[in-house]
Amino acid sequence: MTTTRMPTLYLSHGAPPLADDPVWPGQLAAWSAALPRPRAILMVSAHWEEAPLALGATERVPLVYDFWGFPEHYYRVRYDAPGAPELAESVRKLLRAPGTPVQDIPDRGLDHGAYVPLVEMFPEADIPVLQVSLPTLDPRRLMEIGRQLAPLRDEGVLIVGSGFFTHNLAALRHAGGGVPAWSAEFDAWGREALAAADVDALLDFEAKSPAGRLAHPRTEHFAPLFVTLGAADAAGDLAARRDVIDGFWMGLAKRSVQFG
Repeated sequence: MTTTRMPTLYLSHGAPPLADDPVWPGQLAAWSAALPRPRAILMVSAHWEEAPLALGATERVPLVYDFWGFPEHYYRVRYDAPGAPELAESVRKLLRAPGTPVQDIPDRGLDHGAYVPLVEMFPEADIPVLQVSLPTLDPRRLMEIGRQLAPLRDEGVLIVGSGFFTHNLAALRHAGGGVPAWSAEFDAWGREALAAADVDALLDFEAKSPAGRLAHPRTEHFAPLFVTLGAADAAGDLAARRDVIDGFWMGLAKRSVQFG
C-alpha cells in the first residue's frame, strides 16, 4: 500500500455490458496497473444523488443493481470489496462544517457507476471502497467538495469521479448509427478545455461549449468531473493531466482522465 500522493481520476464508467466490450475492460485494467496501489478508494458516481452529502455502507452490503431490462447475468455480478470505516471518518472530519451536513446511509451499497469499473480495474476486490453521494449538481459546489477531500490523496486514497463524458440516451435513440455530431463536438471541446486547464469554461460548459445541453441534458454524468477537478486543483495538479481513454462507445464519449 502506498502513502504517497495518489492521483485523482475521472472515468466514463459504462453500462453493465462494459464487461463484454472487446477493448474497454483491457483499457481500465491497464490504467489501474499503472497506478500506485491505493490504501482505499473513494467513489463519487453519477448514479447517486443525495442531499445532504451521504456516506454509503462502511461494511459489505449487496450491490445496487440500478438498471433495468438487461440479461440476468448482469444482476449476478458481485464485488465484495472491504468496507472503509476509517475513510468514512476521515471524510466526515474533512466535510463536516456549519452548513455542510454529512449523513450516513449504512445499507447503501455500490451502484453500477462504482462497481462496473472497479470490477475491471481492481478485480480482486481487496481494497476498501467507500461511495459518497452527489449532494448537488452545481459544478462550483462540487469543486469545493473536491478541494475539501483533496488531503485524502496524501493518505493513499484514490478519489474517483465516475460519470460519462457525454450522456444523452434519448438523443441517441433518434441518431441512428455512428457518433452523433453533438457528442463528437462536445468531446473535442472538452479535450481542449482540459488540456488548457480552463476550469472557468468547464464550470460554464452549458453556455460555453458546443452542444452542451445536448451532451448533458442533466448534469449528473458530468458532475463527478468537478469533484475530480477540485481534488486536483487543491494540489496544483490541473496541469499534470493526461487523457487515459478516449474514443466512443455506442455514440457516447468515453473520455477518461488522470490528474497527478
